[in-house]
Amino acid sequence: MDLRQLAVVVAVAEEGGFTAAALRLHTVQSTVSTVVRALERDLGTPLFHRTTHRVALTPAGEAFVPAARAALEAVERARAAISPVHGRVRLGLAPGLLLDLHRVLSALRQAHPGLVVEVRQLPADRLGCALAESTVDITLAVFTGPGFADPRDTAGAKPGSCGAPSPAGDAPDPRTGTGSGGLGSASLPGSSGLVTTPLACEELVLATTPGGSRSAPGDLSGLSLVDFPAGWAIREAVDRAFADRRVSLEADDLTAAASLVRAGLAACVLPASAAARFPEVTARRFAAPPLWQLAASHREEPPAPVAAVLAHLG
Repeated sequence: MDLRQLAVVVAVAEEGGFTAAALRLHTVQSTVSTVVRALERDLGTPLFHRTTHRVALTPAGEAFVPAARAALEAVERARAAISPVHGRVRLGLAPGLLLDLHRVLSALRQAHPGLVVEVRQLPADRLGCALAESTVDITLAVFTGPGFADPRDTAGAKPGSCGAPSPAGDAPDPRTGTGSGGLGSASLPGSSGLVTTPLACEELVLATTPGGSRSAPGDLSGLSLVDFPAGWAIREAVDRAFADRRVSLEADDLTAAASLVRAGLAACVLPASAAARFPEVTARRFAAPPLWQLAASHREEPPAPVAAVLAHLG
């Protein structure tokens, strides 16, 4: 039994299949299957039930995978003891989360060549569970509300992100990815040692066809809107900000959504920075604009590799 076998089994269990595990490990499905079969042969018992449509853990697999995951984490800690910023950090984020991640990853590679960042896209409502289950080390989520503010002080938002901070709203729970603001770098009540730290903040705007008023209506119920699939970060934020709206079209790509807006088929609620990518549409401000607030959640006292990623995200 070796570390590679442990990593492959954990990947199959977490991804729910051999093909998905192969994509995550940057290898081919046949290699993953061969590694798992060899380990099962050594152990003398199958770790997975294999059917045409799914892969599930056997009772032996249910017992083995947590121990294998703990062993891999122990190895990473041992490496970190020698080279503090070395190892693998798992970053979870929802589809459609608007981040210039390539810049962050490029800077990390230059600063810490021994650090590997594994980016995983998860439905927005699964991010909290993934963090609680330790299948990711950091989650990036979006909240809507009155602005960033730490309940313990008035330092509030990062300078230049949203202007002066507003009073704290309901603190978001990093376990569920919900809340209405009040983000601070603080351990939240009942969060089992999880910390949520604000990273950036901007307004949501209404993207429409060119021309016309620069002000958005307060009520969107009379508009035809293009929306994004459930589980997308933008969709979750708009759901919280505008529960009563009529969605006529759905797009799983920002460029496609902008094309529908440009054609006059629908309007679209977007973060201001996303709307700015498409100069052919008009970004209309709301009188009381909801805010797109990006935050990172992680465990208290993160190890050096996780702290390095957080520093670059900030």
